[in-house]
Amino acid sequence: MSISFKEIKNLEKNKKARDEQGLFVTEGINLFREAPPERIAAVCATAKFTRENPELIDLIPPAAERILDIREERFAGISDTKNPQGILTVQRKPEFDLDEILMRESPLFLILENLQDPGNAGTILRTAEAAGVHAVFLTQGAVDLYNPKTIRSTMGAIYRVPHFYVDDINALLARFAERGVRTFAAHLRGTHAYTELDFRGGTAFFIGNESRGLTDALSDSLDVLMKIPMSGKVESLNAAMAAGILMYEARRQRGE
Repeated sequence: MSISFKEIKNLEKNKKARDEQGLFVTEGINLFREAPPERIAAVCATAKFTRENPELIDLIPPAAERILDIREERFAGISDTKNPQGILTVQRKPEFDLDEILMRESPLFLILENLQDPGNAGTILRTAEAAGVHAVFLTQGAVDLYNPKTIRSTMGAIYRVPHFYVDDINALLARFAERGVRTFAAHLRGTHAYTELDFRGGTAFFIGNESRGLTDALSDSLDVLMKIPMSGKVESLNAAMAAGILMYEARRQRGE
């Protein structure tokens, strides 16, 4: 393939372009190092980076396009960060097998309904990897995981945690039911504390929009609405914090 600076910038800014081309852009040394080599389509690097990091340049897969020795000013024009490290990769989106994921024994899933903040989504994906979650699902109204800010927040988890966008949440709920996966959400209508419930079997946690929470239709479709006890006058927790608490309680119960 041959990619232009204009196309790279478009991939960074335009979700439609990312969806149509099946490509996304990452920046920085760590995201380059951790990228599966077979997914790397192109690598851009400044002249300074190329000169100072020959061992990293040697890691570029043979099949990837190399756009090296870029002037610092030109690289800054295609960078999405304030202090670019001097290396950028264009990668192919991963493909995960939903049927294989759903066949897991006692799976642990996380579903994000209409979550909007890129930082929250990235933090949740990163925490999901650490907590041993088997897959993360997002509704079509949720933030794009391939937004550059989200990718940076994942700290590489974007490569390793299976993730799927869901067109029909009711169809997914039906598949969970077929596999004996129970569905849970922290909710204002919850009666039992999350620590009183059993997450050792197939479990799916649902997290809603940052300001509105879960939609009523989805809340009414879940098996259990629970509560995360809170002191003071706080009415709700940050979405990423709530997700982390639930994921790690499941990890604790499973003895992992």
